[in-house]
Amino acid sequence: MLKQSMTAIDKQQAIRPLLNEKDPADALAAYYAFYHPAGKTFLVTYPPQAERATGYMAISRTGIDLFRPLVTLRLPQAGLANAPDLIYAGLPPGTAVILHAAETYLPVLQAFFDMQTVEHLHLFQLNAADYEPIINVLVTESNAPNGLPRFVIRSQANDNQIGASAALNWLSPQWGDIAVNTNPSFRRQGWGRSVVSAMANYLLSNGRTPLYVISADNDASRQLAQAVGFRDTGVRQILAQAILKPPR
Repeated sequence: MLKQSMTAIDKQQAIRPLLNEKDPADALAAYYAFYHPAGKTFLVTYPPQAERATGYMAISRTGIDLFRPLVTLRLPQAGLANAPDLIYAGLPPGTAVILHAAETYLPVLQAFFDMQTVEHLHLFQLNAADYEPIINVLVTESNAPNGLPRFVIRSQANDNQIGASAALNWLSPQWGDIAVNTNPSFRRQGWGRSVVSAMANYLLSNGRTPLYVISADNDASRQLAQAVGFRDTGVRQILAQAILKPPR
Protein backbone atom coordinates (compact mmCIF):
# COMPACT_ATOMS: atom_id res chain seq x y z
CA MET A 1 0.00 0.00 0.00
CA LEU A 2 1.42 3.38 -1.04
CA LYS A 3 1.97 5.92 1.72
CA GLN A 4 -0.21 8.98 1.36
CA SER A 5 1.63 12.17 0.41
CA MET A 6 2.34 14.58 3.22
CA THR A 7 0.26 17.72 3.49
CA ALA A 8 1.75 21.15 4.16
CA ILE A 9 0.72 20.81 7.81
CA ASP A 10 2.38 17.38 8.02
CA LYS A 11 5.61 18.88 6.68
CA GLN A 12 5.45 21.75 9.16
CA GLN A 13 5.08 19.28 12.00
CA ALA A 14 8.00 17.24 10.66
CA ILE A 15 10.39 20.21 10.70
CA ARG A 16 9.33 21.85 13.97
CA PRO A 17 12.13 20.18 15.97
CA LEU A 18 14.65 21.82 13.61
CA LEU A 19 13.60 25.38 14.47
CA ASN A 20 13.48 27.20 17.79
CA GLU A 21 10.95 30.00 17.40
CA LYS A 22 12.32 31.75 20.50
CA ASP A 23 15.83 31.95 19.04
CA PRO A 24 16.51 35.07 16.91
CA ALA A 25 18.79 32.97 14.70
CA ASP A 26 15.74 30.92 13.62
CA ALA A 27 13.23 33.77 13.53
CA LEU A 28 13.17 34.43 9.78
CA ALA A 29 13.31 30.75 8.84
CA ALA A 30 10.46 29.97 11.23
CA TYR A 31 8.37 32.78 9.77
CA TYR A 32 8.67 31.47 6.21
CA ALA A 33 8.16 27.85 7.29
CA PHE A 34 5.14 28.42 9.53
CA TYR A 35 3.56 31.87 9.08
CA HIS A 36 4.08 33.12 5.53
CA PRO A 37 0.70 33.39 3.72
CA ALA A 38 -0.77 30.04 2.77
CA GLY A 39 0.14 28.91 -0.72
CA LYS A 40 3.23 31.12 -0.94
CA THR A 41 5.70 28.68 0.66
CA PHE A 42 6.47 25.16 -0.57
CA LEU A 43 8.26 22.89 1.90
CA VAL A 44 10.63 20.09 0.93
CA THR A 45 11.54 17.75 3.79
CA TYR A 46 14.33 15.23 4.19
CA PRO A 47 13.93 12.32 4.39
CA PRO A 48 10.79 12.53 2.22
CA GLN A 49 7.63 11.39 3.98
CA ALA A 50 9.39 11.14 7.36
CA GLU A 51 7.34 12.16 10.39
CA ARG A 52 10.45 13.78 11.84
CA ALA A 53 12.72 15.48 9.31
CA THR A 54 16.47 15.93 9.66
CA GLY A 55 16.54 18.74 7.07
CA TYR A 56 14.23 20.90 4.99
CA MET A 57 14.01 23.65 2.40
CA ALA A 58 11.33 26.35 2.20
CA ILE A 59 10.76 27.94 -1.21
CA SER A 60 8.77 31.14 -0.75
CA ARG A 61 7.27 33.73 -3.06
CA THR A 62 7.84 37.18 -1.58
CA GLY A 63 7.90 40.83 -2.52
CA ILE A 64 11.72 40.82 -2.49
CA ASP A 65 11.95 39.68 -6.13
CA LEU A 66 9.14 38.79 -8.55
CA PHE A 67 11.24 36.21 -10.39
CA ARG A 68 13.46 34.66 -7.74
CA PRO A 69 11.92 32.75 -4.83
CA LEU A 70 13.43 33.11 -1.38
CA VAL A 71 15.00 29.88 -0.16
CA THR A 72 15.56 29.15 3.52
CA LEU A 73 16.82 25.78 4.69
CA ARG A 74 18.32 23.51 7.28
CA LEU A 75 20.71 20.96 5.84
CA PRO A 76 20.19 17.32 6.89
CA GLN A 77 21.65 16.67 10.30
CA ALA A 78 22.71 13.13 9.39
CA GLY A 79 25.42 14.47 7.11
CA LEU A 80 26.01 16.93 4.31
CA ALA A 81 26.21 14.05 1.86
CA ASN A 82 22.40 14.16 1.83
CA ALA A 83 22.28 17.86 0.89
CA PRO A 84 21.95 17.20 -2.88
CA ASP A 85 18.91 14.98 -2.28
CA LEU A 86 17.20 17.83 -0.45
CA ILE A 87 18.18 20.68 -2.76
CA TYR A 88 17.47 18.99 -6.11
CA ALA A 89 14.17 17.60 -4.83
CA GLY A 90 12.83 21.14 -4.59
CA LEU A 91 14.63 23.06 -7.34
CA PRO A 92 15.47 22.16 -10.95
CA PRO A 93 18.99 23.05 -12.14
CA GLY A 94 19.23 26.57 -13.52
CA THR A 95 16.69 28.01 -11.06
CA ALA A 96 17.54 31.55 -9.95
CA VAL A 97 16.91 32.06 -6.24
CA ILE A 98 17.59 34.31 -3.28
CA LEU A 99 19.27 32.31 -0.52
CA HIS A 100 19.01 33.23 3.15
CA ALA A 101 21.07 30.98 5.40
CA ALA A 102 23.50 30.79 8.27
CA GLU A 103 26.91 32.09 7.29
CA THR A 104 28.40 28.70 8.18
CA TYR A 105 26.43 27.16 5.29
CA LEU A 106 28.17 29.31 2.68
CA PRO A 107 30.95 26.86 1.69
CA VAL A 108 28.41 24.06 1.23
CA LEU A 109 25.98 26.20 -0.74
CA GLN A 110 28.76 27.37 -3.02
CA ALA A 111 29.21 23.75 -4.08
CA PHE A 112 25.65 23.67 -5.43
CA PHE A 113 24.94 27.26 -6.47
CA ASP A 114 26.66 29.79 -8.67
CA MET A 115 26.78 32.80 -6.35
CA GLN A 116 26.14 36.08 -8.16
CA THR A 117 26.09 38.29 -5.07
CA VAL A 118 26.62 37.51 -1.39
CA GLU A 119 25.70 39.94 1.37
CA HIS A 120 26.89 39.22 4.90
CA LEU A 121 24.33 40.12 7.56
CA HIS A 122 24.51 40.88 11.28
CA LEU A 123 21.35 40.34 13.32
CA PHE A 124 20.45 42.86 16.03
CA GLN A 125 17.73 42.49 18.66
CA LEU A 126 16.08 45.12 20.83
CA ASN A 127 16.27 44.51 24.55
CA ALA A 128 13.11 45.99 26.08
CA ALA A 129 15.02 46.82 29.26
CA ASP A 130 17.44 49.02 27.28
CA TYR A 131 14.79 50.70 25.17
CA GLU A 132 13.85 54.34 25.69
CA PRO A 133 11.22 55.58 23.20
CA ILE A 134 12.09 58.54 21.01
CA ILE A 135 9.10 60.86 20.83
CA ASN A 136 8.81 62.80 17.59
CA VAL A 137 5.49 64.49 16.76
CA LEU A 138 6.37 64.38 13.06
CA VAL A 139 5.98 60.58 12.94
CA THR A 140 2.72 59.33 11.45
CA GLU A 141 1.41 55.79 11.07
CA SER A 142 0.03 54.31 7.85
CA ASN A 143 -0.16 50.93 6.13
CA ALA A 144 2.60 49.57 3.91
CA PRO A 145 1.76 47.72 0.65
CA ASN A 146 2.07 44.39 2.50
CA GLY A 147 -0.74 45.46 4.86
CA LEU A 148 1.54 45.80 7.86
CA PRO A 149 2.02 49.12 9.69
CA ARG A 150 4.52 51.70 8.53
CA PHE A 151 5.79 54.79 10.34
CA VAL A 152 6.91 57.79 8.31
CA ILE A 153 8.08 61.36 8.57
CA ARG A 154 7.24 63.68 5.69
CA SER A 155 8.86 66.98 4.89
CA GLN A 156 6.21 69.66 4.56
CA ALA A 157 8.84 71.96 3.13
CA ASN A 158 9.43 69.55 0.21
CA ASP A 159 5.96 68.74 -1.15
CA ASN A 160 5.20 66.29 1.64
CA GLN A 161 8.09 64.08 0.51
CA ILE A 162 8.86 61.07 2.71
CA GLY A 163 12.07 61.77 4.57
CA ALA A 164 12.23 58.53 6.55
CA SER A 165 10.12 55.42 6.92
CA ALA A 166 10.17 52.21 8.95
CA ALA A 167 8.22 49.17 7.83
CA LEU A 168 8.19 45.44 8.54
CA ASN A 169 9.75 42.83 6.31
CA TRP A 170 7.73 40.17 8.13
CA LEU A 171 5.83 39.65 11.37
CA SER A 172 5.49 36.43 13.37
CA PRO A 173 3.92 35.74 16.78
CA GLN A 174 7.36 36.18 18.40
CA TRP A 175 9.27 38.65 16.24
CA GLY A 176 9.09 41.59 13.86
CA ASP A 177 11.84 42.43 11.37
CA ILE A 178 12.23 46.19 10.85
CA ALA A 179 13.27 47.77 7.55
CA VAL A 180 14.18 51.45 7.51
CA ASN A 181 14.71 53.85 4.64
CA THR A 182 16.00 57.40 5.02
CA ASN A 183 16.05 59.79 2.10
CA PRO A 184 19.66 61.01 1.69
CA SER A 185 18.38 64.59 1.61
CA PHE A 186 17.05 64.27 5.16
CA ARG A 187 19.82 62.39 6.93
CA ARG A 188 21.48 63.58 10.15
CA GLN A 189 18.19 64.95 11.48
CA GLY A 190 17.33 61.96 13.67
CA TRP A 191 14.38 61.00 11.49
CA GLY A 192 15.59 57.45 10.89
CA ARG A 193 15.95 56.86 14.63
CA SER A 194 12.49 58.34 15.23
CA VAL A 195 10.63 56.05 12.81
CA VAL A 196 12.56 52.96 13.94
CA SER A 197 11.75 53.81 17.55
CA ALA A 198 8.07 54.20 16.66
CA MET A 199 8.06 50.77 15.00
CA ALA A 200 9.93 49.21 17.92
CA ASN A 201 7.35 50.65 20.30
CA TYR A 202 4.54 49.22 18.15
CA LEU A 203 6.10 45.75 18.20
CA LEU A 204 6.78 45.76 21.94
CA SER A 205 3.23 46.93 22.61
CA ASN A 206 1.96 43.98 20.59
CA GLY A 207 4.08 41.35 22.31
CA ARG A 208 6.77 41.00 19.65
CA THR A 209 10.52 41.45 19.93
CA PRO A 210 12.00 43.81 17.31
CA LEU A 211 14.80 42.58 15.07
CA TYR A 212 17.02 44.66 12.83
CA VAL A 213 19.25 43.15 10.13
CA ILE A 214 22.35 45.08 9.10
CA SER A 215 24.74 44.53 6.24
CA ALA A 216 28.21 43.90 7.66
CA ASP A 217 29.66 47.00 5.98
CA ASN A 218 26.80 49.41 6.74
CA ASP A 219 28.18 51.44 9.63
CA ALA A 220 25.45 54.10 9.43
CA SER A 221 22.70 51.51 9.87
CA ARG A 222 24.60 49.93 12.75
CA GLN A 223 24.90 53.28 14.52
CA LEU A 224 21.19 53.96 14.03
CA ALA A 225 20.23 50.59 15.48
CA GLN A 226 22.48 51.01 18.49
CA ALA A 227 21.17 54.53 19.12
CA VAL A 228 17.64 53.13 19.44
CA GLY A 229 18.73 50.30 21.77
CA PHE A 230 19.39 47.33 19.49
CA ARG A 231 22.27 45.04 20.39
CA ASP A 232 24.23 42.62 18.25
CA THR A 233 23.06 39.02 18.82
CA GLY A 234 26.22 37.59 17.27
CA VAL A 235 24.13 35.80 14.65
CA ARG A 236 25.77 35.91 11.22
CA GLN A 237 23.79 35.12 8.08
CA ILE A 238 24.03 35.55 4.32
CA LEU A 239 21.64 36.81 1.67
CA ALA A 240 22.70 35.72 -1.81
CA GLN A 241 21.46 35.84 -5.37
CA ALA A 242 22.34 32.50 -6.88
CA ILE A 243 21.59 29.99 -9.63
CA LEU A 244 21.43 26.24 -8.95
CA LYS A 245 24.15 24.29 -10.77
CA PRO A 246 23.46 20.97 -12.55
CA PRO A 247 24.05 17.96 -10.28
CA ARG A 248 27.46 16.35 -10.53
